[in-house]
Amino acid sequence: MTRQMSTEMQQCIEMCNKCHDMCEQMLSRCMETRGEQAMQMSMMMMSCADMCRMCADMMMRCSSMAKAGPDMVQMCVRMCGMCADMCEMTAEMCNRMGTKEMTELADMMTRCADMCRQMKPQAMQPA
Repeated sequence: MTRQMSTEMQQCIEMCNKCHDMCEQMLSRCMETRGEQAMQMSMMMMSCADMCRMCADMMMRCSSMAKAGPDMVQMCVRMCGMCADMCEMTAEMCNRMGTKEMTELADMMTRCADMCRQMKPQAMQPA
């Protein structure tokens, strides 16, 4: 038996997946560039992509459990908080790059972080 997830949770999962995909796309570009800054950016992109995917997966699992206990819901909230932290750190680094593509990616990461920060236990309750 599965639960119906809230609209907020659905939107957050979608944003995490979009952020993951954008990070993966930019990662391949960063890896084509040489230098210490490109290497650091690549590592941040990989970490951010992984964190966004893991956060989305965790929310999906939490929503699919008919009786997700309060401990699991709380773990999911903490995961969203960690994802928000990672997105914010990576967005700062992207903004320092000063290119249009990186600024657009930073904007998406900031929106993802904002949505993840809104994930409280109440938002993880079924609609």
